[in-house]
Amino acid sequence: MATQGGCMCGNVRYTVEGEPKSKALCHCVDCRKITGSTYSTNGIYAEDDFKVTQGTTKQHVKTADGGNKITSHFCGDCGSTMWREGPSFKGLKVVKVGTLDGGDALDQFQPNTELYSSVRVPWVPAVEGAAQKKGMS
Repeated sequence: MATQGGCMCGNVRYTVEGEPKSKALCHCVDCRKITGSTYSTNGIYAEDDFKVTQGTTKQHVKTADGGNKITSHFCGDCGSTMWREGPSFKGLKVVKVGTLDGGDALDQFQPNTELYSSVRVPWVPAVEGAAQKKGMS
């Protein structure tokens, strides 16, 4: 069964099939900047399980904290970042869970990993049971 998602204005839409390969919070500086918050909440899906169904994204490429290039896909109209991809995630799409449809998408998303936990803001506690990784791995 496919799960649908998209940007805030609805001009870009996508689907993902099945369960994510990983459910990760990321505390790196890039994720703070891209979300405007303390961390990003990510569903990491196989590239073959991801499909754009409407619209075209704009892209921004930069060198991430780990040294590899990462491409962010966002709506050129409303600015919502929906997914990221790059060599650190070869064959995968890093979907921003907040862009999935349905009010319960985040409710159903218990992270199993926290990336860059070494730079987590001090007032955000670790997720109980989630692997704590100082970087990407």
